[in-house]
Amino acid sequence: MPDTNSFSDPSLRVEGDINLSDHRKGWANAEIDADTRALLTEDERWFIHQAMSTPCLNVLRGAKGACIEDAQGRRYLDFHGNNVHQIGFGHPRVVAAIKEQLDKLSFCTRRYTNEPAIQLARELGSRMPGGKGRVLFATGGASAIGIALKLARAATGRFKTVSMWDSFHGASLDAISIGGEAAFRKNAGPLLPGCEHVPPPDPSHCPFRCGTACNLACADYIEYVLEREGDVAAVVAETVRNVPIIPPPDYWKRVRAACDKHGALLILDEIPIGLGRTGRFFAFENFNVAPDIAVVGKGLGGGVFPLAAILAREDLNVAPERSLGHFTHEKNPVACAAGVATLAVIDEERLVERAATLGAKTVCDLRERLVKNPLVREVRGLGLLLGVEIGSDNGNANDLAERTMYAALRRGLNFKVSKGNVLTFAPPLNVTEEELTQAWSIVEAALNDVISTSCNP
Repeated sequence: MPDTNSFSDPSLRVEGDINLSDHRKGWANAEIDADTRALLTEDERWFIHQAMSTPCLNVLRGAKGACIEDAQGRRYLDFHGNNVHQIGFGHPRVVAAIKEQLDKLSFCTRRYTNEPAIQLARELGSRMPGGKGRVLFATGGASAIGIALKLARAATGRFKTVSMWDSFHGASLDAISIGGEAAFRKNAGPLLPGCEHVPPPDPSHCPFRCGTACNLACADYIEYVLEREGDVAAVVAETVRNVPIIPPPDYWKRVRAACDKHGALLILDEIPIGLGRTGRFFAFENFNVAPDIAVVGKGLGGGVFPLAAILAREDLNVAPERSLGHFTHEKNPVACAAGVATLAVIDEERLVERAATLGAKTVCDLRERLVKNPLVREVRGLGLLLGVEIGSDNGNANDLAERTMYAALRRGLNFKVSKGNVLTFAPPLNVTEEELTQAWSIVEAALNDVISTSCNP
């Protein structure tokens, strides 16, 4: 039997919010009523238990705009949203498109196509550098990553990959093979062969001790591995780690050059951070570099349908004899109609530009609010992908971050904790400035609450 006490293992605390933590239990005992508790017990009875989802935190009955509503009628600003709500929850244009498509064509049998699928492929492919990207759809990001890996093998005749420690690309076996989080890899048995891992471009935990004088040693390390291996199919990485961890300005240019030199493709995973969140439609546009394959998902289905896609260079259309992603719902017309409507909302409401300007303003506002807070080590962000790193001289930063999260939840703000001690915020791109002000006031109050109740902050 597996060790049910493994929740105490620090390497598994990637979310900073473990199902069975004492802070979770304390929050639940104080906040969850009998009716909700009965539903949670029923959920726990029928679902296979797994870290970070079962037992569940709460029961929802509604989601609209920037907010979720629980079964007790309490509303929370949702700055987590599993990164699916770039345009908020239940956007009327997406809901209308779904309803209209259901009446026209609800499913597309394999070997056939349909207008929404073609339109969405055209919309996405034309946004790739050069305007001629090729597209395949999947029902989730992990499946899309699998397609990208298969295409890289087909295009290069190689099978090895280079990816990052601490990275996340999905929970399927192939995705955790290239991923770098212990919570998904530990005791999973033999993983895919040829998956090499390198240190990420994380300034706060740089193994090369660059400090403030970054010399891009982490990028050079990738070239070293490519050179020594000699037969790597692809470098696979998150353009910006969803913590956020923002690479140095020239990092991706250096990696791009190394891939070109050694014949490896560059696959950039933008599943949670694409579609405008970083202030550009694709996050890689912030670094003036183009991947060979980009992977998008999560918010592509408008916060309603599970939908992801790979976008590849035109000349990677090289495997007509293989089934790279022959999925039952590959060209689901309802999901694709939701995707078309989502892109229209992003364009017409100018959400990419809004994320850039509002994000820059927000980082400044947060830094000003929290500059004197003894728990805050750093405020960072790119667009509306934001993080507040919690630190402590007593080595209890993870505990303090989790306590802050629950203190905020009591006040009506939902977010996640990443890497154990980073408060991570991903609001909708159409969030109002009033909602942002409300959220940051809650964060301030939650941090002060933790300080006031801590003997050793």
